[in-house]
Amino acid sequence: MSFHPQIAARLAHATGPEVLSEPFGPSETWDLKIEDREIEGPGGPLRLRIYRPVSEAPDRPCLVWMHGGAWVGGDLDMPEAHETGRGVAGRADAVVVSVEYRLCDESVHFPAPVDDVVTAYRWVREHAAELGVDPARVALGGASAGGNLAAGASLRLRDEGETPWQALLLYPLVHAPLPEPSDELAAALAMLPAALSFPSHLMDQVFAIYLDGAPVETASPYAFPGHSGDLSGFPPTYLDNDEFDPLRGSGERFADQLRAAAVEVEQVTSPGVVHGHLNLVGLDVAHATLDRMAARLRRQG
Repeated sequence: MSFHPQIAARLAHATGPEVLSEPFGPSETWDLKIEDREIEGPGGPLRLRIYRPVSEAPDRPCLVWMHGGAWVGGDLDMPEAHETGRGVAGRADAVVVSVEYRLCDESVHFPAPVDDVVTAYRWVREHAAELGVDPARVALGGASAGGNLAAGASLRLRDEGETPWQALLLYPLVHAPLPEPSDELAAALAMLPAALSFPSHLMDQVFAIYLDGAPVETASPYAFPGHSGDLSGFPPTYLDNDEFDPLRGSGERFADQLRAAAVEVEQVTSPGVVHGHLNLVGLDVAHATLDRMAARLRRQG
């Protein structure tokens, strides 16, 4: 159990989370058309960024993608959104639609972001011909809080008879409070600097903002899908956790819950990395994750 060498070198001089904000290598180059578009959302205009291969082709697979940021931060320009959109579209010869869902604050709370994700998913399927997308192959995915939203929207769409093709969940937060860590995870977390450890009081603040102060115990399963009593019929799922991540226990438990519900699950623990490794542009582990995501989208069934 050890950090990726490049991450370990930076953590040796860590003073805060910004130690991992600089790229580890150059941005990849892909021949893509990138378009920003606004559609009508439940809370006003909803901004999307669409990544499409330059070559025209019908019936490409599509990933509707949500960045992370604890429901209160992040945008379409952050690496976890932009570099993931570019990297997956280029690798998979697919369309990626990145969603600028509403961020939570004093006036915006659950279910607003989930509503935005459901709206974006339905818009993509309704406009599949225009986008060159196969409407039967539209996946939902996201990272961290975005993974939570992708999972919550997938559960709601299942209940409304519109189950997505697949769910691609990257280091998601789908339980509140977080599950007690296994001995293995506890040993990994003991190696983290305090700035990357997600203390419980901070998580409580984030949950309070997301739920407008309501107790997590009474939250809808669409807010925390790991609390659902019925995950049968959830879409086939790719679930990628970071080895040194306080949220890893939530992702691992969710994978177990899905398997118990007879859902197909591909589970990966990305080695040596801390939470949010899709933001680490140029890191080989991030490239490997994008390769696996693209492989999922290239599936025919």
